[in-house]
Order: sequence, then C-alpha cells, then structure tokens
Amino acid sequence: MTAPRHSEPTAWHALSEEESLDRLESTRDGLKGEEARRRLAEHGPNQLQQAEARPWWKRLLAQFNNILMLVLNVAAIASLGLGHTLDAGAIFGVVLIIALIGFFQEGKAEQALESIRQMLSPQAQVLRDGRRETIPAEELVPGDIVLVESGDRVPADLRLLEARRFRTEEASLTGESTPVDKASDAVAEDADLGDRSSMAFASTIVVQGNARGLVVETGASTQIGRISEMLRGVEQLKTPLLRQIDRAGQVLAFFILGAAVLTGAFGALVHGQPLGDMFMAAVGLAVAAIPEGLPAIVTIGLALGVQAMARRNAIIRRLPAVETLGSISTIFSDKTGTLTRNEMTAQAIWLPGGEIRIEGIGFAPEGSFHRASDGEAEPEALDLDDDHALRHFLKVGVLCNDAELAEEEGRWRIHGDPTEGALVVAAAKAGLSTEKLRGDHDRHDAIPFESERKYMATLHEVDGEPLLLVKGAPDRLLEMCHRVRDNGEDSELDVERWEERIHDLSSRGLRVLALAERSIRDVHELADEHAEEELVLLGLVGLLDPPRDEAIEAVKDCLAAGIRPVMITGDHAVTALAIARELGFAHTERAISGREIEGMSDAELEEIILEVDVFARAAPEHKLRLVQAMQARGGICAMTGDGVNDGPALKRADVGVAMGIQGTEAAKEAAEMVLADDNFATIVGAIREGRKVYDNIRKTITFLLPTNGGQGLAIMLAVLAGSTLPVTPLQALWVNMVVAVTLGLALAFEAAEPDIMSRQPRDPDASLLDLFLLWRVVFVSVLLLVGVFGMFGWILQHGGSEMLARTGAVNMLVMGSAAYLINSRFLLRSTLSVDGLFGSRPVWGSIATIVALQLGWTYLPFIQVIFGSEGLGLGHWGVILAGSLAIYLIVELEKRVLRARGVSSQPTASHGGHDPREAESS
Repeated sequence: MTAPRHSEPTAWHALSEEESLDRLESTRDGLKGEEARRRLAEHGPNQLQQAEARPWWKRLLAQFNNILMLVLNVAAIASLGLGHTLDAGAIFGVVLIIALIGFFQEGKAEQALESIRQMLSPQAQVLRDGRRETIPAEELVPGDIVLVESGDRVPADLRLLEARRFRTEEASLTGESTPVDKASDAVAEDADLGDRSSMAFASTIVVQGNARGLVVETGASTQIGRISEMLRGVEQLKTPLLRQIDRAGQVLAFFILGAAVLTGAFGALVHGQPLGDMFMAAVGLAVAAIPEGLPAIVTIGLALGVQAMARRNAIIRRLPAVETLGSISTIFSDKTGTLTRNEMTAQAIWLPGGEIRIEGIGFAPEGSFHRASDGEAEPEALDLDDDHALRHFLKVGVLCNDAELAEEEGRWRIHGDPTEGALVVAAAKAGLSTEKLRGDHDRHDAIPFESERKYMATLHEVDGEPLLLVKGAPDRLLEMCHRVRDNGEDSELDVERWEERIHDLSSRGLRVLALAERSIRDVHELADEHAEEELVLLGLVGLLDPPRDEAIEAVKDCLAAGIRPVMITGDHAVTALAIARELGFAHTERAISGREIEGMSDAELEEIILEVDVFARAAPEHKLRLVQAMQARGGICAMTGDGVNDGPALKRADVGVAMGIQGTEAAKEAAEMVLADDNFATIVGAIREGRKVYDNIRKTITFLLPTNGGQGLAIMLAVLAGSTLPVTPLQALWVNMVVAVTLGLALAFEAAEPDIMSRQPRDPDASLLDLFLLWRVVFVSVLLLVGVFGMFGWILQHGGSEMLARTGAVNMLVMGSAAYLINSRFLLRSTLSVDGLFGSRPVWGSIATIVALQLGWTYLPFIQVIFGSEGLGLGHWGVILAGSLAIYLIVELEKRVLRARGVSSQPTASHGGHDPREAESS
C-alpha cells in the first residue's frame, strides 16, 4: 500500500472525507502498524528543521567580547611594541586558553539545554491497528488517524473527519487571535488559509472540543513548515543571575582599572619607576583582580542543575527557573495525579435502591460487587444478571466515555482520562465489553467535557430509543435533574438525600461522579440546553485515587522548608479535605470553594490565602486569582496545571509547572518546568536542587574572588611601597587560569548541605554578594595577601633570587587557594570532620590536578622560561604547606566565631507568606 505524494500541494480542505482517505489509502480505523513504519521510513519524521545553533566560530569570537580580553590584548600589543616578545606571546597564549575554556564550557551548557528540550517532544493520540495509542508526534505519518481535544497542540496538518464543538487558536499561522470554529465539511478550493475550516494545522492549539482527523501533511510539508514560523533560535543562556554577575563584573572592572591606572601612575611619579614597568604592573593588577572565569563557571553550574533536575523528572524549559526555585514559598498543586496516584478505581456506586461496593484496586478488571453492609459477615457477591439498574448504570458509564482499557505487556493500562477509565474498568468487572457496547450503540453526537460546564454528554440509541447520556460533577447534575430513575421507574428527586450520599462518599476521600439520562427525539446536533433540562438521575459513583506515598513525605519536607503546599481541586470540598488530612497539610479545618472565591474581593482573598490550604470546586480561572493574592502577600509561587485554561495562572506564577503526562501542550508552552511523572514530590525535589545550585554558585563566587583579591592587593601594595612585585602579570594570568579551570569548577558538583530543606526560602531580591560574603571575600583576600608577601619576603631574606621568591609566592597563592577550597565546601559549617575534609571527590580531584600543574609550572624548563619560575626546594614546600594549613585553620576559626555570634550565611526572606507555621499568627 503506497501513500502517493505530489509535487504540488494538495487542496485537502476542498476534498471530501472519503476522497482524502482514498487519496492517502487509509481508513477511519487508521493504518496498520507495519504500514505506518514503512511510511515513516519513506517520509521521515514529523518534525521541523530546527534553527541552526550558533556556529562554533561565533561562539569562540564571543569569548573576546569583554573588557578583560580588551585589556589583555592591549597589554600584549603594547608589550610587543616595547620589545617584550616573549611576554606578548605568553599573554596572547593565555588569552587564547581563557577563550577556549569559555568556548567549551558554553558549548556544554548549550548542549545540556538542547538535550533537555528534546525530552519535551509532544505526544499524539492515534488509531493504529484499530486501537488507540499514544506515540511521539514525530512518528506520525500521512494517513494516520489522530484524536485531539481541548488543550492539545495539533501535531500535524489534519483533514478533519469528525469535529465536536471544535475550535483552534491559529495565531501562529494567521495572526488572528480569535479562535476559529472547525467542521468536517469541505470548503472551496480557493479559500484563504484562515477560512479552511475543514483543516486543523500543525502547531495550532485546540481551545475547545475534540476531533478526529486524517494526517495529510507532516514536518516541513505542513503549513507552519512552509512559512517557517516555527523556526526558533536557541534559547539565550543569559539569566537574571548571569546578568547580575555581568553588571557586577563591569562595575568591578571599572574600579579595578581605575585602581590599576592610579597605582601605575603613583609608582612612576612618586617612586620614579620606569613607565614601561609600571604599565606592565598596572596590567598585572587588572588581570589579577578581575575574575574572568566566573560567568562561564556559573553557566555550567546552572546547566548541571538543569541536567540533575531532568534526571529526577523535572524538565526545565527556561534557565531562570533554576534560580527562582530556591525562593519558592508556596506550591499551588492540583490533586489528581500530582498529589495522588492517578489510578482511579470505582469503589462504590449509590443507586436509588442503595449502595453497592466494588472490590479491587487499579486498572485490572478483577473484583466483585456486593451490597454495602454494616454487619461483620462477609457480604455475598451480587448476581449482576438480575440487577438491571446496576448493569444499566455501568452501560451508561461506558457509553458516555472516551477512555479505553487495554492489556499491554502483561499490564492493564488506560488510554484516555483515568477518571473515565475507572468506569470502563468497573463495567469490565461486571463482564460488560466496552468494545461491544460501543459497537452496538453508535454515538451520534457529543458535548465534550469542559471545566466551565462540568459535564459531558453523548447521544446514542439504546434499546431502540434515542437517549442523551450525561456524566459530570454531582452538584452540577443535581441542579440539572428533577427526577431519579430506579429499574426503569421514575420518582421525584430528593435533593437533600442525594446530597447526604455525596457527602458520605466524599468524606471517605472518594471523588464523586453522577450519571443521568433523558429521552430525546428529533435532535441531530446536541446543544447545551438539551443536556441541561429534563434530566433523570441514575446514581452516583465514588472513585478512589489514593495519595502517593512519596507525596506524603514531600509535604513533610515542604513544611520543614518553610514552603506551604496548597491544594486546588475540582473535587468536592469534603473529598479534598479528607485527602489533604491524609497528606499532612497544615490547615485542613476548612476548604474554600470556587463560588466563595468568586464572591470575595481581592483584599478578602489576600486575607484568607494564608489561612486555608484547600480550595475545592475550583475552576482554572480561580488559580490566577489565588496566585495574585499570594504574590500580593509577598509570596513566591509555583503553580501546577495541565489544561489550556491553566495558561494564565502558569504564566503569572513565579514558576509555572505543567504536567508532562496528563498536561496539554498549551500548558507546557506556558510553563517554566514540566513534570515528566506528574508527581508532587518531583516539584519538591526540583526546589531542593534549585536551592543546591544557588548555594553552589554562592560558594564558587566566595571562593574565586579572594584569589583575585589576594594577588591584586599584592601587586598594588608592592607598587605603592616602591618594592618589587611579588607576582608578575604573566604569573597572575597563570594563577587565574589554573584556579578557574580546576578549583573553580569543583564546587559546582558539591552535594546539597543537610539543612538545605530546613531553611526558610531565600529572598529573590537579596543581593548575591551580601554583607556576609563581602566580609568573607575581604577576610580571605587579606589572608592570601599575607601568605604571598610572607613567602616572597622569607625567600628573599634567606638569599633566594627574585625569580625563586616569585615562584614561592605564586605557589603559596595557589596552594592557599586550594586549602580555602575545602573551607568553601560549607560557608559557615565546620569542615573539620571526615566528611568535611574528604567528602567531595571533585574537590580532591581538582586539588590533585592543580598540584600536578604547579609542579610542571615550577620545574619544567620551557615553562620556567615563559613564566619566570624557578625550582623550589623541599623546605620551601614545607613552608607553603604550613602556610596553606594556617589559612585553612584561620578560616575555620572565623566560622566558629561567626556561628557563636549567630550569624547566618543565607540571605533571609524579607517577604511574607513563607513559613506555614507562622500563617496563623499572620
């Protein structure tokens, strides 16, 4: 079987449904799996050509586009002009090495982000071999039959075969922001793109209804592929943190260059030093003091965080989310599938004649039915052949339903909504075949479920009579029903009695659905008014979705970390409270309903937001107001969502979190983070990782700056005092390079500190270099300065040459920095323990590497020629090791003093809404 392709685009919108199927040699039941694989090999994957990544040469040239590189290049050219050929060559060489370091590090970061993006490949619901399957959208081929519904991103160009209240957002194609109504009827061949109502185009968003379509074009052949509007560049790596570092670097460079110029001028004018020497001294000071490797190291730290989160099923779509996660004070979470397992199982059915219990958990169709009994004796299983009311109830639950049950690789799975799947499983337990029921009772029309209407309706012929079947929220259906049906006989609906039954089921933590029906004639196309009048209630079903065990632990972690978990659910308030109590939420005395939210002013909602952890019967539009209320109280919010209507709340939240399994493509587009497992515990794990990344960046900054500060101060003081420079400009370049490449990267791999999830969230407005870090930078800079001058002077006093003294000073600086690296593993906690000293392989690996580099720098003849180094003796190394140990111990003593004074190393939160334990007093 061959699917012909044409050089001229086919006017699929003008062909009838059958003509389109014939043209692609397909059927309404879809392709055979083998044929789909053959077509995939023929036509290639359904994906657009990605925007080209930045060429390597552009990334390399970009490394030279900063003040430091400008200073170094000017210094090299000036050195060459002054006849210092060796110095100029060495400076040019170091410039190239620094550029290559940034080049490779940035390349790794871009690769990390690209690999994460590839994890977000959209899924598609298709019919293959007559069965509904979920496959990656890139595996779609012409001739496939695709099912799409509200919130989905259309995965390919589709010729619609069925469309039920189907509307799409086509702004990405036509620029028209108003949703477009779609139908299966062919339109004129010359219709404009925006008027081709029989087509759903790739990349557009479904905003209402559902449809079944024939894939007619894929990949670059789609409309969006032809006009290239989906081609996007690689996301920029600049984040607020990196921009903050860049700004700080510019200010720092300004002051350092000023200090270098004034220092050089002072040496020339006051001490009468040669101008060329003072120029090189000023260059050395500037080069020594500017931490050129910092931005690249920070980028790598963020990229490592993204990869670590991805391994834990939290896929970061935008780098700034990594930073923001450490500040989260409130997590607004959906209940079903996120806090619970999303393995809905029908546990109880309440018919007019009484309650029926159903055994069995999960999707396996195994379990019996029995009447509810308060007695101790085990109740007898029901004979379902004699219980016509129950069989009819189960039949309605299957027909007013889009889910399917399938056994795959020995496991039972649901294709479709798990809530609907629970009804299919319950019917299967009663021996009712979903395939046979749906085959015997064709669906003539349907009103798909929408959160606004809270019900779904389908039109069938049942027992020779046209019946409208309705399934939805029990409180909504009670409003729409006036009678109740029991074994074919109708009676008045006792609303209070049925509300008591709803409350009874809800209080057990069960989600409740109601089923209803009505006879309907001479109706070929359903409207809302058909479903909302003259309905007859059939009964209720209670569905169990047990809390995830890991979610219970995650809630404990949240509360310990000063983070408030807040549940937002469409379920009944009693059900939501029962689940919240089982999960261990802080405030479960009451739940606020969506209607109550609507009746509150913004000020009232802001008052209540800190006192209530459960919001029930809440629609997606209520989420936006809840986020705004918490943000008005100073909270930093994460918001979960899966539907198209969750988009505004996801965008408004500080971190929008979309569901990767149940979430729509619209929700994923609006979110900063996607959960690959739809699990609440994954959010908490991502927050932990976000805190760790920020911690490690602060540690890296605190470690790198004193190295620059120490050698910069050494050069400045030497010039001001009119004495010999303890470190030459070339040697300063070497120190900066090797420290950044080896020691600087080690802290990015540091594990999270034990108390990381017992701290309050950090204030996102807090300065990166707060008073604590500034003090530490200055304190350690002075220690390194003393070590460098001490080593330099000691060797000179004992008859050593200037070259030998400088070699000792450089090694003292590098080894002292290596010792301080161990201090930096914990900003305030002591490292005087086995774990503190030896708990990090990257730290000791980097120390071993830099020791090897320094030995080569000190003893290899060709390096000695370039950098002016000289071999040290064992006594010199003994003094260097003793000085390094002294620096380590002094910093540990400083930590102890600060701990005794109650100083905190963390930027504290200055805004409200953080600590759930303080909510009552608020």
